[in-house]
Amino acid sequence: MSRMPSSLFSLLLFCCLTGLNAKELPLQSFSQLPTVAKPDLSPNGQQIAFVQNYLDPETSVLTTVNLLSGAKKMLVQSDNEKIKLNWFRWANEQTIIVSVRYASKQRGVAFTETRLLAFDVQGDDTNQRNLIRHSGVSGPSHISQFQDNVVSFLPDDPDHILVAIDLDVANLPSVYKLNINNKRKTRIEKGKMEVRDWMADQQGNLRLGVALNYESGEASIRYRLAGQDDWLTMFAHNALQDSGIKPLGFANNPNILYYRAYKDDKLTLYKIDLVTQESSLVFDDADYDVDGSLIYSVSRKEVIGIRHAQADGGRVYWDEADQKLQRAIDAAMSDTDNYLVDYSDDENTYLLYTENNFTPGAFYLGQRKEKSLTLLFEQYPLLLPDVLSPHKLVTYTTRDGTEIEGYLTVPKGTKTPIATILHPHGGPGAREYGGFDYWTSFFANRGYAVFRPNFRGSSGYGKQFAESQMQGWGLTMQDDLTDAAQWLIEQQIADPKRLCIVGASYGGYAAAMAAVKTPDLFACAVSFAGVMDLDMLVSKSRYFLNKKFVRQQIGEDDDDLEARSPYYNAAKITIPLLLLHGEDDRVVDVRQSREMYDELRDLGKPVRYVEFENGDHFLSIQRNRHLAFAEMETFLQKYLGPSMQ
Repeated sequence: MSRMPSSLFSLLLFCCLTGLNAKELPLQSFSQLPTVAKPDLSPNGQQIAFVQNYLDPETSVLTTVNLLSGAKKMLVQSDNEKIKLNWFRWANEQTIIVSVRYASKQRGVAFTETRLLAFDVQGDDTNQRNLIRHSGVSGPSHISQFQDNVVSFLPDDPDHILVAIDLDVANLPSVYKLNINNKRKTRIEKGKMEVRDWMADQQGNLRLGVALNYESGEASIRYRLAGQDDWLTMFAHNALQDSGIKPLGFANNPNILYYRAYKDDKLTLYKIDLVTQESSLVFDDADYDVDGSLIYSVSRKEVIGIRHAQADGGRVYWDEADQKLQRAIDAAMSDTDNYLVDYSDDENTYLLYTENNFTPGAFYLGQRKEKSLTLLFEQYPLLLPDVLSPHKLVTYTTRDGTEIEGYLTVPKGTKTPIATILHPHGGPGAREYGGFDYWTSFFANRGYAVFRPNFRGSSGYGKQFAESQMQGWGLTMQDDLTDAAQWLIEQQIADPKRLCIVGASYGGYAAAMAAVKTPDLFACAVSFAGVMDLDMLVSKSRYFLNKKFVRQQIGEDDDDLEARSPYYNAAKITIPLLLLHGEDDRVVDVRQSREMYDELRDLGKPVRYVEFENGDHFLSIQRNRHLAFAEMETFLQKYLGPSMQ
């Protein structure tokens, strides 16, 4: 397979830095938003849509390019301040469906809403349309919070889609067949049976609903056989007590459903024949959860594999024919990890994403018949892989004998022990993976070793491991981080006097709790959008439907919540703490950091607080991302000493 240079898309990329001899790259080359994000091929593979992020002015623009003519069209732009592009997909060669999200507030409660739009890509006029009218079938009703739940892009009807939306009864979505040209809709299934999510089969027929009672926790899967009208029940359980199953999608055979469930302690992929109710195991891993999504053949509408982070190339294919293309790509691009992310309907044209743990991501256009690959976009063109540092997967043993995996990055050309950053992830029901990480690359480029442990509570390592987070914030999960820091010192990676903990979201909570519980171990701590008051977090959950699930996860006893909250233990903090938070964060309320800052300031503690104008939980606004990295760089240099050796 040949690898061809690209000239067609050179106008789309920011200018790259060349000829740099300095080891330290400009801060903005790390903190810039990805140049291009979320590319998506049109059905015939002759057009591509993507989000292009510009620096001056700071905007994100949904853009299309005709791959044959090179004609470029800008459909809609966002400054990422009030309205953000959420996702988009080609409905047909003429129309792109776009989800946008924005922050809202009612009766003092902040939350997020979404809307569904359509844009025409042919001609001079984009003809933007808001697809959902704010009324139910029976007349005016409440305005739905989420209006972008597409159940099916009907494969044989490019002018219609199926959408699930609660126009009639709040939080009980009905399913409508929606004309994307004239916005007319027909209800095909009324909200019922406490179904919160609907699923269609590969032919576009409504076949399954996930039912949940938010008060009692009673849950089940409602389904109907192909060609039948009656709804049946299977996999009933109580979601407050049991894990249940997660339906993933239908096979081309409309009565074969793939689902994920626990086999012993690990999540495993199964399929069930809905007619006979017989299940069979499809794929499992004795050491890790199988928690990725299904891989479909676009042309065959058939499941051909599963995404699995621990597999070679992150994919598991069922048969030899589907593995052939992946092997050819890997042979041609042996220095990177290569992921097939999109296909044309005939599967001749495809999109390939490549990266490794020190090379930023890039997208290529592939042609199977021509056996060619053409570079389209580089996500971080200002970053030079030769200057960046690789990481490796390592393990350490905690005080109770549990083995924990993590990713260790040591800057090129340095001799340990050196200044080190312990970098716990958010979630906490998430995990670190291999591949490029722009935070880690920035810290390592500044001369710091970085360790990202998958402490208990992380996903991917089984049920018992994940459920350590249940009412466990600040306890064993925190001890795992303490043990990680001690391991870094024992292995002579970290200079014991120059160790800082830096985290975001749950990781921000963990950083603040480290400052509370083990201040002698760390020289400083950084928290971006961290939870500081568990009692406030639980109290706020009363405004939302999942309040019982939040209380089960975090706890309800006030004394216990206060004991595990940085805010109520601020007097124990003796090391410098940097607090960063977006003023418009809809995931972790900005009051968490505001009140923590006020408390620390009143106690005379060394603290700095920076609040980002219109900032969200994800540093979506370019100027805020630049400022966050600049603040961290200054703080780390001050309390860990000069970064570069």
